[in-house]
Amino acid sequence: MSHAAPLSRPFSAAPAPAREVLGPATLVRGPMSLAETVLRIGIGLLWVLLCSLAFTVALFVLLPSRAARIKVGNVYGSFIGKGCAWLTGSRYTIEGREHANPARPAIYVANHASMVDIFLGAWLSPTGTCGVAKKEIIFYPFFGQFFVLAGHLRIDRGNHERAVASLRSLAELVKRYALSIFIWPEGHRSRDGRLRPFKKGAFHVALETGLPIVPMVIAGSHRAWEARSLRLARADVEVTFLPPIDTSAWRRETLDQHIAEVERVMAAALPLDQRPAVEAVASVARAA
Repeated sequence: MSHAAPLSRPFSAAPAPAREVLGPATLVRGPMSLAETVLRIGIGLLWVLLCSLAFTVALFVLLPSRAARIKVGNVYGSFIGKGCAWLTGSRYTIEGREHANPARPAIYVANHASMVDIFLGAWLSPTGTCGVAKKEIIFYPFFGQFFVLAGHLRIDRGNHERAVASLRSLAELVKRYALSIFIWPEGHRSRDGRLRPFKKGAFHVALETGLPIVPMVIAGSHRAWEARSLRLARADVEVTFLPPIDTSAWRRETLDQHIAEVERVMAAALPLDQRPAVEAVASVARAA
């Protein structure tokens, strides 16, 4: 009996994931005082300002080359992202960074449930990765202005035609300069930490470019800085890069199935309380 080919094929097996830890060796979990939160955020803003000033000169020199500015922006992001993540007081465990290979362009997709995720994306994106964010990011102090000057992409989520056109131009850019892409496929930050349904933008880019998709799964960040909260909390946050998913055989007519497959892969790597509610209930029922 013949069997249908899988919708996507993971790349060949890689060595056991490397493990990196940032933060206190002994973690006392729980919310910080408002005073400590304000102090830490204030120091973080100062750190972002100093890094922005230091790197902005290079961006102006490189204005004619968007690809070069994106790469400089990635180096900047690694400084501010790691520094700000450390300042939150939480402990971060990073696994699978061998799958984030700067020599191999890819589309990095990550779940998004906290402001902390922005620091993680900036820190862990390989050099040569174009970020994709909502247009309102320009209002983020210092970081947002640098993001735009560095040549990363802002999209207007309220204007579908304009957003699609922006992503098409991005596909041409990454093919021309062998760049990667980092994008939040949920479109909006999750309020409760659970994985939301994916928008199609990142996956249309995969169809256009044939680039592999590398899932970056973030667990626990919604506890480190809750949505709509002004207070930080100490928490364990785990970031896992999963093996690349080959998209070279993807077809437009089966795109919804490919998207659902990526959702399943990422949901399976999340703890139960961050999986989509329906899937979490099903997992508990299977275990019973």
